[in-house]
Amino acid sequence: MSSVAEALRGHPRHLLAGALVAGLGIGWRSPLALAAVLLATAGLAVATRFGAPLLLALVAAVVLGALFADARLSTLDRTQLTGLIGHAVRGEVVFTQAPRAGSFGWSALGRLRGEPVLVRGNDRPPQLAAGEIATVFGSLRPLGEGDGWLAAQHVRAILKPNSLQISARQRGGLAGFVDRVRWRATGALSAQLPPAQAGLLRGMTLGDDSAMPTELRNAMRRSGLGHLVAASGANVALLILLVFALGAALAAPRSARLVFALFAIALYVPLAGSGASIQRAGVMGAAVLVAAIASRPSSRWYALLLAAIVTLALDPLAAEQPGWQLSFAAVAAIGALAGPLRERLDARRVPALISEPVALTAAATLGSAPVAAAAFGTLSLVSLPANLAAALIVAPVTWLGMVAALVGQLSAPLAAPLTWLAYWPLSAIIAIARFSASLPAAQVNAGGPIVAAGCTCLALMVRARSGHRYAATAGVLCAALAAIGLFVSRERAVLAPPAAGTTRLSFLDVGQGDATLVQSGGHAVLVDSGPPGGGVVERLREEGIEELDLLVATHAQADHLGAADEILEEIPVAAVLDGRDGVVEPEGSAMAESAARKGVPLVAPSAGDAINLGSLKLEIVSPDGNARSAREADPNQRAIVILASVAGLRLLLTADAESDVLAPLQLPMIDVLKVSHHGSSDDGLPRLLERLRPQVAVIEVGARNSYGHPTAETISALREAGVRTWRTDKDGTVRIEVDSGGLHVQRPT
Repeated sequence: MSSVAEALRGHPRHLLAGALVAGLGIGWRSPLALAAVLLATAGLAVATRFGAPLLLALVAAVVLGALFADARLSTLDRTQLTGLIGHAVRGEVVFTQAPRAGSFGWSALGRLRGEPVLVRGNDRPPQLAAGEIATVFGSLRPLGEGDGWLAAQHVRAILKPNSLQISARQRGGLAGFVDRVRWRATGALSAQLPPAQAGLLRGMTLGDDSAMPTELRNAMRRSGLGHLVAASGANVALLILLVFALGAALAAPRSARLVFALFAIALYVPLAGSGASIQRAGVMGAAVLVAAIASRPSSRWYALLLAAIVTLALDPLAAEQPGWQLSFAAVAAIGALAGPLRERLDARRVPALISEPVALTAAATLGSAPVAAAAFGTLSLVSLPANLAAALIVAPVTWLGMVAALVGQLSAPLAAPLTWLAYWPLSAIIAIARFSASLPAAQVNAGGPIVAAGCTCLALMVRARSGHRYAATAGVLCAALAAIGLFVSRERAVLAPPAAGTTRLSFLDVGQGDATLVQSGGHAVLVDSGPPGGGVVERLREEGIEELDLLVATHAQADHLGAADEILEEIPVAAVLDGRDGVVEPEGSAMAESAARKGVPLVAPSAGDAINLGSLKLEIVSPDGNARSAREADPNQRAIVILASVAGLRLLLTADAESDVLAPLQLPMIDVLKVSHHGSSDDGLPRLLERLRPQVAVIEVGARNSYGHPTAETISALREAGVRTWRTDKDGTVRIEVDSGGLHVQRPT
């Protein structure tokens, strides 16, 4: 203990910085946590015999940090928009990001009356870049339960536009200057390259993955290479090296190179999006450069603490975000483990060209794995080899991208030779990502605590001296925990298939989207896949599904086919019923690419088609040829509507087609109705219910969504018609079994 105490007392600024970080991260939001930190500080002081001045300084740092965090959050959350929620508004919106297509039209962050807001439209995304201004008339809506990510960014309202007029103006000032630099850089990086390579180069250079194909983005995530398109410490380090190389070529003195590198970081951080990771990297890089300018030694740990202070001072909620946690965990692990790992590899005469990336990659993986497992519930088992395979390619690609972005400020064609040079290494990274992601169990479900325990044991083993008596024990314990963790993470409560003569309908809880599973006679059909990230693959595995006879994509909207590519990659599928009807959007393209790669046929249906799977009959009742020819029609109106029949049961799967589509159809009375469009308003629903007379209705909808689904009018219509109604937002996955004894709704889970 005495050696620990001496080490701690020898670094008072580190202790004070750590105390300030604790106060900023906790604030007054959690009084119990704050009290626990203060108590731990006092206990540490007693155990290590700190002097009274240092103890008081530490307590003061915690309290001051908490007070500042509280004041900062009050400032960030202060808004005049709250009082306008539910009302029509008109004003100029400065778009802080380009609109992106999503599950329900498009969305983009912006600022209305100087305050953050999410603009969410139903039609096609307007052609706007970050920094452009548009006049918007619409209504403000409150956030839903699924919009917690917006609240974390201090957005308090959603603007639903009725009209949007692009003003052809851009914001001015420093932000406008950065916008213009980014536009020119983006144009240079995208020129003369195929979409996949161009999107990846933009991601690796500017941290912008919006132009990457969805299939490639998923492959990067599954392979553990997703961090390459999130600007971070590696980008800043490579930028500094590039500046020093250019400075040396121009014979600039060392002091000039240091200063220029500092200015380069100051420009690059906002250019790369100013996320938590790049903020952390920028502060750490600047701290090292300032220390070098002042001819003072730099401390990696003090720079890390300083970065935490700056990022939390800007936004005290940042510590609650996975991006912030992953960034700091990876850097901390590199600082603690990379050195010992490299020493052990050097002792075994591993060449430095190999030992350096192996040590850095392994350390970062150990540090970030528990955070990733806790935040996302998954762990990439191919991350380490995939990153090692790509390690020697990353730096040349990033340097080429940075130089191309610089040259592109003068002329995009001048940058074309640099992007051409980047084509082959970019293609190599793409090939590594796709191959790694395609491997069995490339990504497994994992719990954070188990992974944390395993990584802790690994870290202990790495830090142990070769002759330490507990090194072997640590290794054995680590292996045991890792084996248990993987076993537990893959163990699930899997349902047995329905008994012979029984049909099971499972309306899967995948959030704000549709995913309906029909099982009968050993056959399995999934109608829609839910939104990206809805967990449909996990839900299917819980249902005991090992393969699908048919996957139906009812129409081209992300809340219905957003996870189709994930299913195709993970589960054998015999065929896809493709209802996109010529509509091109990212999720549908990703589905088509995955189907082509897996050799799964895409079949375009039409009204009157019938599919027989044993006793299960699926009849396509919509759309007809006239609807298909109307290319500008609402995709909801052209969605595949299925009448399923089995064992005397009739199930109507409506997708998002409402009564204006369903009323003209020749439909019989039914037993089960999948309510259209997540229970949105439908004036014709009462008459439709009177005609169809379903016993049971199920609404597939996300919990407390910001769209107001299901509406009170829809719930009232179902109640007045005497239809027993279940909904996935309140009841979870809803299962209905049909046998000789009739229809049985299982207890919702």
